[in-house]
Amino acid sequence: MSKFLLLAFWSCTLCLNAQSHILQTQTEIDQQVWKPFQDAFESLDAAALNSIYAQQVLRVTPSGIDTDNSFRAKNLDRFASSKADGVAIDLDFWFESRHTNASTSYEVGYFRISYTTPNGENSINYGQFHIVLKKIDQQWKITQDWDTDTILGKKISAADFGTKSPREF
Repeated sequence: MSKFLLLAFWSCTLCLNAQSHILQTQTEIDQQVWKPFQDAFESLDAAALNSIYAQQVLRVTPSGIDTDNSFRAKNLDRFASSKADGVAIDLDFWFESRHTNASTSYEVGYFRISYTTPNGENSINYGQFHIVLKKIDQQWKITQDWDTDTILGKKISAADFGTKSPREF
């Protein structure tokens, strides 16, 4: 019986250590990717946003598949246009799941992007994302980025987004 208890205790200790390491890694990802991502989006800093991505990225949207990194130029154009028009952007998101090891993380969540014009007009877009991150030269980078605004043919709504609270960094 005492061998069984010792084995059970040892197994629990290993599980807690592994869980602790995963949480530390996800905190590192939050600081290296998600907080800078949100900051870059909200400050309309496309260069900072683009720097969070790896050199080669698979980007998938409802518009199609981008394997030649053309999304980077689109970020530059879109943010420059928003700045010129005086548009303010707020980005909020939360994670539905995160599967992480020492070198790779697969993260699924929901986002809300709010656009406010200088005259106070507001529009809000909701969506879901699936992101693959890789640790490259000691820095976490986005290597795959997929998002959509529909699930099973249904538009993602405020109610869908509202099932959890947005992340705060």
